Parts: sequence; C-alpha cells; structure tokens
Amino acid sequence: MKKIIITFLSVVTMVSGVYWFLQHRAHSNSNLPNNEKLHVVTTNSILEDMVKNVGRDRIELYSIVKRGVDPHEYEPQPSDISKANDADVIFHNGLNLETGGNGWFNKLIETTHKDFNKEVFATSEDIEPRHLTTNKSEVDPHAWLDWANGIKYVRTITNVLKEKDPRNASFYQDNADEYIAKLERLHQTVQSKYLQIPEQQRLLVTSEGAFKYFGAAYHVTPAYIWEINTESQGTPEQMERILKQINKSEVKSLFVESSVSPKSMDKVASESGLKIHSKIFTDSLAKKGTTGDTYYSMMKWNIDQIYTGLK
Repeated sequence: MKKIIITFLSVVTMVSGVYWFLQHRAHSNSNLPNNEKLHVVTTNSILEDMVKNVGRDRIELYSIVKRGVDPHEYEPQPSDISKANDADVIFHNGLNLETGGNGWFNKLIETTHKDFNKEVFATSEDIEPRHLTTNKSEVDPHAWLDWANGIKYVRTITNVLKEKDPRNASFYQDNADEYIAKLERLHQTVQSKYLQIPEQQRLLVTSEGAFKYFGAAYHVTPAYIWEINTESQGTPEQMERILKQINKSEVKSLFVESSVSPKSMDKVASESGLKIHSKIFTDSLAKKGTTGDTYYSMMKWNIDQIYTGLK
C-alpha cells in the first residue's frame, strides 16, 4: 500500500509539473516585457484606424497599404517586409482582398515566415460573405462598408490583442466598448434613412461594385461599371450595361470612389446626362487631417453624401 501511495504521489507531482510548465510557457509566449509594446501591422488604412481605436498608445502600429492606394493590387516595399517580419500580430481583411489578384499578401507572409491564426489574423472571420455577381464562387471583400460588419471587425481585433497582450486586456476591452457603442449608434440611425427616398431613385452608381454589403444594410441597389478593381475597367460592354441600368431607373446622381480614376465615371456622366455628386470612400481612408480620415468619418461622409445625391 505504501509503495502504491508513493507511486501515485510521484505521478501527481509529475503531471502537475508538466501542467505548470505548459501553462508557464503559454503565459510567457503571450506576454511582452514590461517595457515593450505589441508590434501590430495592418494591410490597409481602414484596419489601421480600427486597431488604433482599440490599442491606442499601448501598441506600435504600421499600415502596409498607404492611404489613397488600392489594396487589391499592391507590391510590398522593403519597409513593409521589414515591419511584417518584426510584427507580433498582422491583421488583414481576408475575403480575398489581399490574397486575390497577384496574391501579394500570401507572398509577404511566406517571405516573413509568419503563420495564419498564430501571428496573422483575418479581421473578417465572423462575417457572412457576399459573393461577386460575375463569379459566384468568389467573395466580395468590402464587408466593412456595412457598419454592423465593421463592429465585428473591431471585436475580432480586440480579442486578438487581449490574447497577445493580456496585461493590457482590460484597457483594450474598455476602448473597444466605447468605440463599438459609437459605431452602433450611427448604424442604428442610418438603417431606415434611405427608405425616405423613392425606390426607383435608390440606385447607387459607382465605378467599382464595392457596395453590396452597404446596399443590403441600408436599402439601396448597387450598380457599377466594373465589379472589382482587378478586372478590366471601363470596357464597352461594361459601359453599355451600366447605362441601361441608369436609363431604367430614376436615379439623380453618380458617385466616384476616392481610390480610383474618375475617367470611366466621367464618360458615364457625359452619356447619361447625370452629374457626379461627390467622391466617396471604399478601399482607403482619406489623408490625415481631411474629411474621411477615420473609419467613422469615412462612413459618415459616405452615408450623408449618398443620401443627398440620391435624394
């Protein structure tokens, strides 16, 4: 009996030791030295702003694709590779935004030897995707243009930051709660806003087909010249299709995105007799210090400009 008890205690001690070691190692891997900030990289300025609202001054933040640049097709610079290599966390949109086209993001991750779901996280992981019309097997990446999805992005970002830097978990959560409440208030006020406009006027004509999520959330019908920026742009067939849609509607205005050339939309305006009401934001924030330089102000600008133009 004595031998059995001694053997039993030895096993318990060994198991406890292994458990302590694994817990300690996991804890050590998820914590940073007291004097070091979490190094976070995002693939575009919209994600950068979301992360900034949660992490604030407790993180070092870098965005790969700069403001005003299209993230669909991008060629990483040496500075991007260096920052990604040193990053504790890399946030990308997912939904085939950075990995479509020339696949620049996958190449970057391969070069820097980072692992998906370990250091690399898709902010859209909880989003129900909408698919491209011309290729139903591919998803539309522009989920952030629905504020409800933007809120899901923020929650995913917050969970990752808390996991990677638990000493600041409550700080991140408090910031996220405040930011989400701000986004939710505007999302709720906007959902019925466009219903004040006659349905035949609620045709949102843009260059790129980026507004499927927006249209479903806020009761407008998206129409576009081309579906996604990696395709041929402004072909005769595309121009003919969009002009037919315009002629069948009672739409009052056209819109052009800040990150694309206005050339094709200028031609649509000339042939349809409609004016371009304003520029709106899709894939990038505006330059710092100007209207639309945050995710909130970008979306607020879009909501107001589209409403005024359609009405």
